[in-house]
Amino acid sequence: MDTIASLFSFITTPVSWVIVQFHTVYGALFGPDTGWAWGLSIVSLVVLIRICLIPLFVKQIKSTRAMQTLQPEMKKIQERYKNDKQRQSEEMMKLYKETGTNPLSSCLPILAQSPFFFALYHVLNGIATGDTIGVINERLLESAQKAHIFGAPLAAKFTDGASKVEALGSSITDVRVVTAIMIILMSASQFFTQRQLMTKNVDTTVKTPFMQQQKMLMYVFPVMFAVFGINFPVGVLVYWLTTNVWTMGQQMYVIRNNPTPGSKAQAAYLERLYKHVSHTGKVRRRSERAIVKAIVTKGRDRNEFERKFINGLNKAGFSAQPDGTVMKSDTALATATEEGTPTTAVPRRQQPKRQTKAQRQAAAKAAGEDSAPEDEVTSSTASGASSAKTSLSKSDQPQDAKSAGAQSAASKKAAQKPGSGTRSKAQSGQRKGPQRPKSPSKK
Repeated sequence: MDTIASLFSFITTPVSWVIVQFHTVYGALFGPDTGWAWGLSIVSLVVLIRICLIPLFVKQIKSTRAMQTLQPEMKKIQERYKNDKQRQSEEMMKLYKETGTNPLSSCLPILAQSPFFFALYHVLNGIATGDTIGVINERLLESAQKAHIFGAPLAAKFTDGASKVEALGSSITDVRVVTAIMIILMSASQFFTQRQLMTKNVDTTVKTPFMQQQKMLMYVFPVMFAVFGINFPVGVLVYWLTTNVWTMGQQMYVIRNNPTPGSKAQAAYLERLYKHVSHTGKVRRRSERAIVKAIVTKGRDRNEFERKFINGLNKAGFSAQPDGTVMKSDTALATATEEGTPTTAVPRRQQPKRQTKAQRQAAAKAAGEDSAPEDEVTSSTASGASSAKTSLSKSDQPQDAKSAGAQSAASKKAAQKPGSGTRSKAQSGQRKGPQRPKSPSKK
């Protein structure tokens, strides 16, 4: 063990130095030999490491998002070249190169944490065996051995015997109860982290093998933590539980503010964004503008939630711009009422009802009856006008009487034949009897 620790002294020495510096600060507050001083030193080490790994975590999110987008294309390549594994691998590498994705990027945070986890394990194991590692000298080693967290020494394990636990100043019952609770919390936090990723931040419109893989890991990782956790010292369990809680909180923040397109988290995010924009008329943060810009750029390729968001903005009187901002739209589908609330004002087109044959005949009959009084009024008006004139000749009077009689006869005939009012009116100027056919024009 000493040989392995000496080989990895380049990482164990910095880790032990960071722990000692935090212990100096917390020891002045809680006492140098207390479990609070040493426990908070380990927690602070985790926080410091995770802050330094935030750029890798962002890269992991982008890589995971890109891999989720490429799953349909990857599935097509696997089905097309299922009998040619070499060609399948070549097409996969070509796809990765064209899209600029790297499958190993999603493992970067875990790989980056591994050296620190290994170094902390050796530091705490050295405290349990009484060996000095890194900058931890004899005085700090004795202080760390006296430190207990809820009655369990930092260097104790679940599998330790009673004699070893008693040498560290504790009982085997306290050690096993504390370690069992920490292992359960560690496995539960890992399960919840993976579960919220599967239920909230996965595109439900695409069924890919990647989803089945993530679902399997949701159950495998907690079991692995439970199996390996019984061989970890209490200090390492504190480290791993802290990093799991940090990962869970960090993932909740990412899911809430940068969800995967097509997921339930995106639907909730766009609903919140719509309420804010419709109330204030602007986009608050740069990340929100980036999401609105991406939605506008998609055009017809938008998913259901994105189309609903754009349509909601249009109905509220706003339009999303290509740069991610939102402006008041003059051609919106809604108009503001006197109270200022948007209400839809586009009238709905009504189709006329089709009348039956009996209704059409009754309407034509009524039109024929209405035409008779009009003819009488016209004839009376014409006769009144002719009597008022003194220059009328005698030969004109019989013609007027004859025309008035013809009009009254035509109106009576139209009244007798229902539906013929329009036809009689159109043919009132023609001569009675059979019409002579027109001669063809000679060219």
